[in-house]
Amino acid sequence: MDWGRILFIFFTLMSLTSTMGFLFDPNIVLLFLAAAINFISTTLRIGTKKLLSSELLASSIVADFHLIPAFLWFQILGDLDVAYALAIGALAANVFSIIIIFIESAKMRDTDY
Repeated sequence: MDWGRILFIFFTLMSLTSTMGFLFDPNIVLLFLAAAINFISTTLRIGTKKLLSSELLASSIVADFHLIPAFLWFQILGDLDVAYALAIGALAANVFSIIIIFIESAKMRDTDY
């Protein structure tokens, strides 16, 4: 079992689900958690040399560039509509990231069996 890969996929799924949690219940704490978890997921992707790692890193950076401004916009200006729209963009980037992980997993040959 590859514990690094487990940790990587865990934080990727946590980023997706925490962003969905904010969209379900617009709360500043949930948005901060989504941004923080996505940032951790981005740092875990730096330096990996897999088949589609550049696409994974790019999608995670896109989600960061949506969630961090969404948090600042919601916290400073209190405009939920813009924060909500940016969170939807981050959700799209996270869904793209999960699809890339599925494709990479299908192409990977595992010999642990």
